[in-house]
Amino acid sequence: MEEKKQFLCGVVEGFYGRPWTMDQRKVLFQWMQNWGLNTYLYGPKDDLKHRLLWREVYSHEEEGHLRTLIKEAQSRGLRFVYALSPGQDIVFSSSCDLTLLKRKLRQVSDLGCQAFAILFDDIDHSMCQADSEAFSSFAHAQVTVTNEIYRFLGEPPVFLFCPTEYCGSLCSPSVSKSPYLQTVGEDLLPNITVIWTGSKVISRKLSVDCLAEVESVLQRPPLIWDNLHANDYDSRRLFLGPFKGREPQLRSHLRGLLLNPNCEFEANYIPLHSLGSWYRAGKEERKDEELEYCPDRALSAALQDWMAELNQPLQAGRQSTRAEQRSSAQTTCSKTSDRSDCPSGFRGSSAVAKLPVFPLNSSSPPSSPTKLKGTETEGREREKRRSNQPSQPNHQPQGSRPGAPPGGGRGQKAQSSGLCGGKGTLSESQVRLLVGLYYLPHEHGPAAQKLLQDLTWLKANCHLVSANCKKTPPQKIDEWRGRSSRVLSLCEDIAQLHCSVVGGANRAVLYDLYPYVWDLRNTALVAKAFICWLDGRVLSDSSAMGTWRNCFHWCGKAAGADLLGVESEPWAFKGGVSGEVQMLLPIGSSSELFTHPPPLFPTSRLYNIRPYHSKDKLELYRMVRQLHLRTQGGQESTSAHPDIIGDRCLGPCLALCPEYCFILEDELGVCGCVLGIVDVRSFAKRCQASWMPAMRDKYPPKGGNTHPNTQDLIQLMEEDQGEYPDSLLYHFPSQLRLDALPELVDISVSRTLLTALLTALKANGSQGVFCEVQPTDRQRLEFLTKLGFLEILRGEARSREGVVLGRLL
Repeated sequence: MEEKKQFLCGVVEGFYGRPWTMDQRKVLFQWMQNWGLNTYLYGPKDDLKHRLLWREVYSHEEEGHLRTLIKEAQSRGLRFVYALSPGQDIVFSSSCDLTLLKRKLRQVSDLGCQAFAILFDDIDHSMCQADSEAFSSFAHAQVTVTNEIYRFLGEPPVFLFCPTEYCGSLCSPSVSKSPYLQTVGEDLLPNITVIWTGSKVISRKLSVDCLAEVESVLQRPPLIWDNLHANDYDSRRLFLGPFKGREPQLRSHLRGLLLNPNCEFEANYIPLHSLGSWYRAGKEERKDEELEYCPDRALSAALQDWMAELNQPLQAGRQSTRAEQRSSAQTTCSKTSDRSDCPSGFRGSSAVAKLPVFPLNSSSPPSSPTKLKGTETEGREREKRRSNQPSQPNHQPQGSRPGAPPGGGRGQKAQSSGLCGGKGTLSESQVRLLVGLYYLPHEHGPAAQKLLQDLTWLKANCHLVSANCKKTPPQKIDEWRGRSSRVLSLCEDIAQLHCSVVGGANRAVLYDLYPYVWDLRNTALVAKAFICWLDGRVLSDSSAMGTWRNCFHWCGKAAGADLLGVESEPWAFKGGVSGEVQMLLPIGSSSELFTHPPPLFPTSRLYNIRPYHSKDKLELYRMVRQLHLRTQGGQESTSAHPDIIGDRCLGPCLALCPEYCFILEDELGVCGCVLGIVDVRSFAKRCQASWMPAMRDKYPPKGGNTHPNTQDLIQLMEEDQGEYPDSLLYHFPSQLRLDALPELVDISVSRTLLTALLTALKANGSQGVFCEVQPTDRQRLEFLTKLGFLEILRGEARSREGVVLGRLL
């Protein structure tokens, strides 16, 4: 009888996501033993209710795997609980179904399992005709079958029952008046433990009063199935924070507590470590303050221990030592390369897509070659060019704005923020930042809270630094730029964090955490570029085009959880920190621009996106000339003017609307750009009035200054500025043009670069944007289509063959 009273404290292996490997489970059992946890609930994937395979017995091979798992848990002093979910399709009155259920559980019992759970959560309340005739209620049917199974298994000391009404919000009409729970409390055998999640499916806090109420109805203390760290409902969220909101004094009202953790194994070190601290604190009878559970102290202790593991050379899935040794050479190589040689299995991954390089017109530089041949050589050449240029002081030129770079050259600290000095190791400050960004479902960490507060304030007060604001007190501008600097600094820290995770020795952590860190890095890149762009470029409300500033109801709030109230389930607001930053952007509701599967090959290269500066022009011209040379087999006329390609592809936008140009750069410098035109009609008139006359002067048709291969340049430029149909420009008044060097492996940076421009266009009142693509360029067409662009015109654009794709903003 004493064994039945033991408080059950442990872990539920997540029912969704990737199954954990046997090596991971062995590590889990070691953790649990070290931290004093005693119970492991196993819900096999093939027995999930949505797969309807609970009737089938295990094969000989499956028996062997399950027997090994049970013995491994028991050898660590853990109680192994086998859970089954038959509720989706069982006919409760069917003797055949009951026999099949008994057969399955008897097979598991014969393997050495002595604890079981029957789960009836998340199913329809309705019963079939046969069950309606046999049982007085749905609860009566469940309880009858559960009692019979419990007796059949010999009344094991631990037998759990999960009701369909398993939390306060699911009870009708309330916990105390629920006929379903009343039936369970009265008819379920007294030694069967009932599972409960609290007032909600994911409860922010568990109170003694609420537990006393459910204990009274159920006529027994419940066992808490704690979903505090479960992340299976949101593919962009991870919960690394400590166990919190459950006082140790709750133990006297509970049969036990099992934590349902993150789907990603490596994300659960701090949650389980702190759960162990909570459990041990509750066992102490003394009231010493040092022994009382404190989430912050528990977090610090867990972080200290986790740091010892984070920089270990562990392989994905916690592979065996032999496998680690075999792949150690590959791991070393992956730290210094943009493409990891390690096999990948990220959730939702797809084959690596080559980065599309967008033409600025029909004869502009082509897309990147299908093979990245020569990439390393080109990178060395780019670095060599930079080293041959005179160094520039690391300060802003007079009159520049915060975030505006002093130039377009490579290697400058302002852009690179250090050349990823954290590669290979994760510092404690970086891990604390990681935990704060992925804290708990109802609460962000300090850094994330500050980021969201500052972004919200900057958005609401962007009129202070608008392009058409005439009288703003200097102190207000200083305050805006001070907050802006804090946001930019944190975004840079996030980029460095991504760099360190990818470049670190621990591939197990990379495998599990990369999709989340990668997603936040991309969102931070857009936010950083946008905040830099706002200063001196956004139009205030007095502008005829208007702005986006009042389009969102999130202004003045710090977090989605706060907006929705503490009683809301956290899945009501998707995306966590990434999602909330996204929603603070003008195009935040366009999820297709932000949610994509991560690349198959992570890159540790440090990327940055920022507004264009006049000193970038030389590097951009060199970049598009380099792309053009690839189409010419690397040959260039020695007498050709070096600006020909740049003037045609980039010149008009850089000269007439530089405020809608964004730069992509890596550690070596500029490697891509996106150019925007907010009003194509106005832009075409300005080109004819100023740009074309300047080009005629620069490239005379004939004479002493004639350059070979430039005879037709003016004619081509005039064709480039040809008119688009009014029917197109009415809905899509803006245009974009994107280009990037082909050595970029992570396609997300091109998507992020494009997103930065769309954010700026939307902020200054554009309602739609289009891009012209050649019909044979399937790569570019597919890329734009995935970002929400649709075909608008074909063969009608400026009387040339071309496909015009557009999307509303």
